[in-house]
Amino acid sequence: METLTRRGRGARLGATALGLAVLLAGTAWGTDDDFPFGPFRMYSTSDPPDAPAPDTRIEGVDRTGAVVDLGQDATGIRRAEIEGQQSRYVEDPARLRQVADAYAERHPDAAALVEVRIVIRWYGIETGRPTGRWTDETVVSWRADG
Repeated sequence: METLTRRGRGARLGATALGLAVLLAGTAWGTDDDFPFGPFRMYSTSDPPDAPAPDTRIEGVDRTGAVVDLGQDATGIRRAEIEGQQSRYVEDPARLRQVADAYAERHPDAAALVEVRIVIRWYGIETGRPTGRWTDETVVSWRADG
């Protein structure tokens, strides 16, 4: 078994120190985008025990008035992608047309969508337990007629 040279030990110590410095800086000032050198908020925080729990969904209304679930199977767009871009949809609701187009492409024989909306269902929580009650909040909607 060979021992490391002085230069080899120095290189390893330097690389270790640099890695720890980047990890410490990411922990102190980083965001989710800096993962794994920044905190991944989903795993590094918790909500208060009485805070409602959000469940985001995207739904559409077709020309017959039926409400259509526009989840990943219906559109090919993952819920995480919608949630991650939610602020952009709020700023420009016309972007939801892309969801309607994705649905139409996958379901060419289905009735056309006249509305697409992002809805958050807020589940009631008390002392860390579900209450069985919820409220729905439409965050943004787009209508085909403008």
